[in-house]
Amino acid sequence: MEKQQRGFVQFIVQGSLVKQILIGLILGVLLAWLAPAAAKSVELLGALFVGALKAVAPVLVWVLVMSSIANHKTGQKSNIRPIIFLYIIGTFLAAVVAVIGSLLFPSTLTLVTNNAQMSPPENIVEVLKGILLNVVANPIDALLRGNYVGILAWSIGLGIALRHAKESTKSVLGDLADSVTNIVRVVIRFAPIGIFGLVSSTIATTGFSVLFDYGHLLIVLISCMIIVALVVNPLIVYWKIRRNPYPLVFACLRESGVTAFFTRSSAANIPVNMEMCRRMKLDEDTYSVSIPLGATINMAGAAITITVLTLAAVNTLGITVDIFTAILLSVISAIAACGSSGVAGGSLLLIPLACTLFGIPNEIAMQVIAVGFIIGVLQDSAETGLNSSTDVLFTAAACQAEEARVASEQLTQR
Repeated sequence: MEKQQRGFVQFIVQGSLVKQILIGLILGVLLAWLAPAAAKSVELLGALFVGALKAVAPVLVWVLVMSSIANHKTGQKSNIRPIIFLYIIGTFLAAVVAVIGSLLFPSTLTLVTNNAQMSPPENIVEVLKGILLNVVANPIDALLRGNYVGILAWSIGLGIALRHAKESTKSVLGDLADSVTNIVRVVIRFAPIGIFGLVSSTIATTGFSVLFDYGHLLIVLISCMIIVALVVNPLIVYWKIRRNPYPLVFACLRESGVTAFFTRSSAANIPVNMEMCRRMKLDEDTYSVSIPLGATINMAGAAITITVLTLAAVNTLGITVDIFTAILLSVISAIAACGSSGVAGGSLLLIPLACTLFGIPNEIAMQVIAVGFIIGVLQDSAETGLNSSTDVLFTAAACQAEEARVASEQLTQR
């Protein structure tokens, strides 16, 4: 009996997090099905878990990026440029896939009135202006609000300045980064309990009946995301590492995508991605910057959401789309997606920006946003799962490609 208890405790503390999350998922669905009232009461568990992730993620990004840059040795490569290129090309190709899917299988909307007060950007200049204002935001305010553009800007600036500090100061930064990372690992171990609360309360409160009216739209959206995750991204990774990409793709979807699917926040999933990169033994100087950066600009799922919902509105209004406009929409959606926030529903507020390309008035665009919130139970979850898992995927691909290049050069020199 005592041996069984020790085995159970060991499974809880050191067992596979993915298996524990799946158990939490199944139990959450069963509770929502068998006892909806009780399922609603465990919402606090999910709220506490997501709240803990959101609380620790800004501090983690601040400390890790600052420490990584401050302790960076002159001449040491960090592979950030190739990763940024992968982020950009991946987001653009995701928008292209969404355009093709929407044109082949056009969707229509039942436009509804949304009374929520929102302030979406009116043009691409406003999006860029918002990004620049976030860069120069007060650092304390950036930490409090989860403004990752501002956090990155300040942590990079301080990290560069601290490269000239004493070694003892750099050592303190390294110890602080390790301490915050340990706190994050503790938070992540509670993911199964948090996901149990999130799933059970969401299904008990919302259910899936509301999704049936928008089944076709959801199928197009999620199908495009699946194509990007299982076809486009593997092709990009294969081009980078020149070997079978699917073991890496499936590992990222399983360990990062599953958690992001339920937290519905790329920002909240940063600690999960950091931990996965650490276990994969990737270069810490690289992933400590690329992962939080990816949560800010690597938004393939957001590009798909913006494109598909915009073209659904276009099709509903009977507007003709030519090839040039479709390409321009892909570019605008990719740029807008990079400006979307790493929080649940962040991409929806950028739909009016894409709608202006077709002359769709803001009143109708706001109704499209309302449709997005209606299907958000699955749309936003799938979008975040794709976004966040791709952050790890492209970081790992760039690091492995660099390792292979270095190994090949060393072999040649021998």
